[in-house]
Amino acid sequence: MSEARKLLLEGLSDAVGFVGGALAGYWLSLWLDWDLFGEGYSGTSIGAIVLVGLGGGLGLQLARAWRRAQKSQE
Repeated sequence: MSEARKLLLEGLSDAVGFVGGALAGYWLSLWLDWDLFGEGYSGTSIGAIVLVGLGGGLGLQLARAWRRAQKSQE
């Protein structure tokens, strides 16, 4: 596999993992009835922001773990 293709796969998998995790955090905040885009910084708004951030970070780490697993199978 060429270097450019490896970098493309790395970038795309990171992006998909991050966005997927952030969306999962957003959906969880909606399920909890926490308003991410609420006016001001209420406790539920901060909680929703934290969930989206944690979801994005966890999704990114899962994408990287998946790539490591794929690499070890080669």
